[in-house]
Amino acid sequence: MAQWTSAVGAAQLARLLNSQQDRPAGPRTRRPPAYRALADGIRLLVLEGRVPVAARLPAERELALALSVSRTTVAAAYEALRTEGFLESRRGAGSWTAVPAGNPIPTRGLEPLPPESLGSMIDLGCAALPAPEPWLTRAVQGALEELPPYAHTHGDYPAGLPALRSMIAERYTARGIPTMPEQIMVTTGAMGAMDAICHLFGGRGERIAVESPSYANILQLMREAGARLVPVAMAEGLAGWDLDRWRQVLREAAPRIAYVVADFHNPTGALADEDQRRRLVEAARSAGTVLVVDETMSALHLDPGLEMPRPVCGFDPAGSTVITVGSASKAFWAGMRIGWVRAAPDVIRSLVAARAYADLGTPVLEQLAVNWLFSTGGWEQAVEVRRGQARENRDALVAAVRRKLPGWEFEVPQGGLTLWVRTGGLSGSRLAEAGERVGVRVPSGPRFGVDGAFEGYVRLPFTVGGAVAEEAAARLAAAARLVESGGSTGGEAPRTFVA
Repeated sequence: MAQWTSAVGAAQLARLLNSQQDRPAGPRTRRPPAYRALADGIRLLVLEGRVPVAARLPAERELALALSVSRTTVAAAYEALRTEGFLESRRGAGSWTAVPAGNPIPTRGLEPLPPESLGSMIDLGCAALPAPEPWLTRAVQGALEELPPYAHTHGDYPAGLPALRSMIAERYTARGIPTMPEQIMVTTGAMGAMDAICHLFGGRGERIAVESPSYANILQLMREAGARLVPVAMAEGLAGWDLDRWRQVLREAAPRIAYVVADFHNPTGALADEDQRRRLVEAARSAGTVLVVDETMSALHLDPGLEMPRPVCGFDPAGSTVITVGSASKAFWAGMRIGWVRAAPDVIRSLVAARAYADLGTPVLEQLAVNWLFSTGGWEQAVEVRRGQARENRDALVAAVRRKLPGWEFEVPQGGLTLWVRTGGLSGSRLAEAGERVGVRVPSGPRFGVDGAFEGYVRLPFTVGGAVAEEAAARLAAAARLVESGGSTGGEAPRTFVA
């Protein structure tokens, strides 16, 4: 990494380091020298993603004062980190965090599990549920009845079918966000929406601020678009965003766009509250950054009585700061491949114009099927069933992991489809590799970070329940035993699809 893209203040780093003291040590753990403990603490913060890669660290004297240790201790810790590849320095530019060359960026292996492997492998890589029936069949039948008039046209609708655009706009209006059809573009899934937005706003060399961790496939899409990713660490647990860090990154890195998941964040499951949403929009507006908000999980609130916050775009009445991405994939079925963008009319026109050089438009039949669901009440019925499935799967998986892997740590989210798990000090990459050998496919934490962070995590989706969840946890425990015993082989990270 040639240069730092964000900075960590001395007081902030001291606070993060002090939080590690709450973690109990083993009964036979020897107390390391002070410099070694400090170096290990900073290294762990980088690997967990709580301090981003390419973050400028405070000067030795500043950190020594904040930690009440000698400058010699800090200097020795920095030198140890440089030797291990976790710190880079340049005279006049300071020191910034890094990841050693032996920890490659996890960007390979995003293909789905082959169908022929489903019988022998439990797939925990894809955070998507099977289609809800009978609503899928009914929606397709309803779409076929509406198809004949469209069959007499060319079939290309770059902005989406007018009927579906109007229906999506009405649904936003019903949520208290006045919206016109001209503010909607229908896309081929949320990935199609993000691809169009990245090419419009985040061209090669542009900086894009992203949560750390974040959704793996979007990170890869941005990398391939040539963007420079600026990670912003999430708050601890399910607390949502760290607004102090966001304001600092938006002010100092000046990213063109920022990508966030406010509703049941993928992978952590965090739900940003209304105050966080308001303050982030204000910070983005002040910095001139376009805030791209992924709402694909917003319908999947699982705990009874949970009151959802207002959409992030509700705090941007002028429509100049927030672009919203929605999708039918998580709440209904990934195979539908229908997404949408809500933005200012001029942004929608630019996205539509650029689409002529991409996919021209989204398939008509699938658009008609989603419009049928929205207009008949079938969407609400199907999503309610989907919430019940996800809730049962979540509870079964949580119980199974707690029984089989009591040393693994996580907080149970109130919605979404994912559980973000700290693996008790084991390498997530090696767990993923060992899991393939014992019949469970799981994505490792580094796939959700920038430059190899989150090595001590895995993501577990709520896609299996009952006896399958119990067996999945048993296989994960077997994988953990393999890693602990050194039975996992090294080499390239396993190929795991992440959805």
